[in-house]
Amino acid sequence: MMEGNEEQSELSLEGNDEGDSFRLHMVTWNVATADPPEDVTALLHLNSPKSPDLYVIGLQEVYSGPMRFVSDTVYDDPWSQLLMSILAPRKYIKVSSIRMQGLLLLFFSKLEHVPFIRDIKATYTRTGIFGYWGNKGGVSVRLSFYGHMLCFLNCHLAAHMKYATERVDEFEYIMDTQTFDCKKAPRIVDHRLVFWFGDLNFRIQDHGMHFVRSCINNQTYNLLWSNDQLTMMKKKEQMLQEFDEGPLDFQPTYKFDLNSDTYDSRLYRTWFGFNGKKRKPAWTDRILWRLRPKAPPPDELDGADVKKVGHVEEDEEYPLKIRQDLYTSNMEYSISDHKPVISIFTLELRKMYETPLVRLQPEGDWSADIDAMVLYSPLQPFPSSTWDWIGLYKVGFTSVMDYITYTWVKDDEVAFNEEIIQVYVSKEEIPVRGGECVLCYYSSALQSIIGISEPFKVHESKVASEEGLEPDKINGLDKSIEGEDFWD
Repeated sequence: MMEGNEEQSELSLEGNDEGDSFRLHMVTWNVATADPPEDVTALLHLNSPKSPDLYVIGLQEVYSGPMRFVSDTVYDDPWSQLLMSILAPRKYIKVSSIRMQGLLLLFFSKLEHVPFIRDIKATYTRTGIFGYWGNKGGVSVRLSFYGHMLCFLNCHLAAHMKYATERVDEFEYIMDTQTFDCKKAPRIVDHRLVFWFGDLNFRIQDHGMHFVRSCINNQTYNLLWSNDQLTMMKKKEQMLQEFDEGPLDFQPTYKFDLNSDTYDSRLYRTWFGFNGKKRKPAWTDRILWRLRPKAPPPDELDGADVKKVGHVEEDEEYPLKIRQDLYTSNMEYSISDHKPVISIFTLELRKMYETPLVRLQPEGDWSADIDAMVLYSPLQPFPSSTWDWIGLYKVGFTSVMDYITYTWVKDDEVAFNEEIIQVYVSKEEIPVRGGECVLCYYSSALQSIIGISEPFKVHESKVASEEGLEPDKINGLDKSIEGEDFWD
């Protein structure tokens, strides 16, 4: 099943002392409008001794009825709420998300990496009914991870056996037309590493139902691979050939009876009553990746091709390698007619930068009894803006928007490197009952947090105590993470 960039992606990651290794946990799941299960331990491998550095979760058919969809534009949907509540105590925050009707893409990072994730952009492309309805298409998040440009594309493509060509057309349309406001990588193919995943809806053709189910029962999945439509289409589509995929050594993930591990056994209603035609099992849910093809040596390039010359230099000075450690379906979950697919990758890369753009810290003791001061200094030049702000967060916060309060940063205050700058936070905005907190500097231009303080204690208000306030809770700031363990 490995094609295209096989040599690049199969390179051994061992013995290379030039790079750092990062673990990426990816999930794709068509949830068929169901609410999330109570327990996502198996989905996120929460009991694994190795915790991921990044989680990327792509969902399809998230419920988007009129009332729910309106509420989800104001509040996080139940899936986002659940995942944030599970991952925040484990020191992950939701860095970015994008939703287009039933398509949802969530990107989580361990807090220690957050100041090194920059230039975050998210967008979507509709390919549904006449391109207007968001029931099919792709949503994507792109970003710079320690200087390496990554793009994650979650797709839901056209359904049914006979539309394999239409699925490829939709994918190529998304790849060709989706753009980002980013000079270095305005298109998906410009990124160093692209992940393409989702309910791609490719089926197993020609083989009959009995043969397919027999192969599944005997775990002889390899007998079905040659008739998998995506594998077949790869042989004649250049763009598909640039994407790699691990072996499909797991059960096809579609289509199951709800709340069971039984493949489709329902009778379908037709104009003339019922018939017994069942949906043939298929690997509709997939995770693929594309490592940008290596450019030829500079002496073989046209001098005008500046971008490819830059690619050659970048590839040599800052190598990036990828290895897939796991690719499987999870049979434990039965709320949908699809099973989730999980893939774990190891990324080994040489960091292009190791210092955050801003250092910041609280000055003096903080409490709601007196205005507080933040000290910060830019460690490197960056595109500052009047829309930059510093937020006060509880330890264990879920996302950029999960702040207690914030204060604006003036544009001219970030003009001089290493200069220590002061901004104030009003005492009225500080939690009366205190708690463990951090400060984060948010860059509007880079759409990301570019500096995080060490955790510090906000003291309980003495004035409030004297007035008889019960310190039964710490202002709602539950100590799900102890401050001293914050950066461990």
